[in-house]
Amino acid sequence: MAKLIDAIAWFKQNFRGDIQAAIANTPFSLDMLTAVALQETFYIWGNLFATLQRDEVLALCVGDTLDSPRRSAFPKNKAALLQAPNGAQIFAVARQALEDVGDHIAQYGKIAHMNPNKFCHGFGIFQYDIQFCKKNPSYFLQKKWANFGDCLAVALDELKAALRRAYGPNKRTLTDREMVFVAIAYNKGSVNVNGTFKQGFKDDSGKFYGEHIAEFMNLAKTVP
Repeated sequence: MAKLIDAIAWFKQNFRGDIQAAIANTPFSLDMLTAVALQETFYIWGNLFATLQRDEVLALCVGDTLDSPRRSAFPKNKAALLQAPNGAQIFAVARQALEDVGDHIAQYGKIAHMNPNKFCHGFGIFQYDIQFCKKNPSYFLQKKWANFGDCLAVALDELKAALRRAYGPNKRTLTDREMVFVAIAYNKGSVNVNGTFKQGFKDDSGKFYGEHIAEFMNLAKTVP
């Protein structure tokens, strides 16, 4: 718990100004964005923020190497990525990202060493999936995930799209509970806003994405 609190403090100290400026005309909150960053990539940056510089941490916020048959979205594997526009260049970037994070996170180092066809699918502290390389290739080719402003911009675009899917085009304010449902839609693509927080990705402990977001938001509120 102490490590989480330190991480939240680090996140807010480094990114509060950027986030507050970017969400000024949205129903999102700093604590919501903090919760998303924790849920998406704390398992990476939580091991790095105490020893590396901010920009180094951002550059290493990459992950997710699951491919077919466990991945159904494009690209299912290296072969599928290579067939896409800029596929070879994007694979090279995504493969290098895996090797770079593998120098700091043992599980990724092992994956990179054992399989030359593996590459990262998620990029940025809020995790922007490589499936978007068809519509936004520059984000990957130019390694924009290492820049917080670029990373935040794509995350907010996806959150706004998730908001529309969850509540339609005219929702202007969100309660904490509603923010959790929007975060679930950000993760899963869809959400039942009349359901519980047991929606979205289910981890090995049996806890769902929505449950984690709710807990992280509540914790973030306790850290100035």
